[in-house]
Amino acid sequence: PDVRITLLGTGSPIPDPRRAGAATLVTADGLTVLVDCGRGVIMRLAAAGVLPPMLDALLITHLHSDHITDLGDVITTRWIMSPGPRPLTIIGPVGTAEVVRLTLASLNPDVGYRIAHHDDLHEGPAVDVREVGPSDTFTVGSATTIVGATDHRPVEPTVAFRLEAGGKSAVLGGDGVPCAGLDELCKGADGYVQTVLRDDLVRMVPSARFHDILDYHSTVQQAAQTAAKAGVGTLVLTHYVPGMQPGQEDEWRALAAEHFAGPIVLGDDLTFVDL
Repeated sequence: PDVRITLLGTGSPIPDPRRAGAATLVTADGLTVLVDCGRGVIMRLAAAGVLPPMLDALLITHLHSDHITDLGDVITTRWIMSPGPRPLTIIGPVGTAEVVRLTLASLNPDVGYRIAHHDDLHEGPAVDVREVGPSDTFTVGSATTIVGATDHRPVEPTVAFRLEAGGKSAVLGGDGVPCAGLDELCKGADGYVQTVLRDDLVRMVPSARFHDILDYHSTVQQAAQTAAKAGVGTLVLTHYVPGMQPGQEDEWRALAAEHFAGPIVLGDDLTFVDL
């Protein structure tokens, strides 16, 4: 396949025994990229046949906790599994460098223990952190990557990524509501991954805090409208709020199909699609 999208974690901040936290894997010839690193990501990476030293980069869409909970695990596991120094490239919005710095500080005791114990370890984990914003472009592995603006206010800045490799393109939308920046980034993409919620189900939960999420996440229908407007090839839905229950897949897919005529991919962790 030219580009494969694997949903490593399809869950949300609400703990779900069947769904890991926000994380998506994009692979192609010469490309292995992790987008976000939520709860349980290293286990799901292993299940997908990828170990941390194999990553070309970690891309972060925004700094909400559920998208970065396992950052320390990604950094540490790559470090201890690599036979020699192998810096981890971490690319995200402004603020990412500070989060990485503080994460590394929290790992200081562990780093000291391991260096003291292993004769072949002489220094701690190395990282190469780059902060990006809308319209920035960079190369990671074999992919040209374009950064787009998203709207997840009051969380800002937030970004989406468009990876182009082997003649195919995949957009990783992150969290947010429809906006011009996302429309532009998605134009003509072969695949578009969007985190979604069901507003009808969220409103049934008697919790004001839970209702707050309605104004900064795309509904299933809105994601489908964005895909249709941009002429996307395949729509991929993830980060289901509330958690999609077994047997509900067709119901969720039907809501998107009202607005988007192309293939709609959703499901459990490790669901994948080849573009």
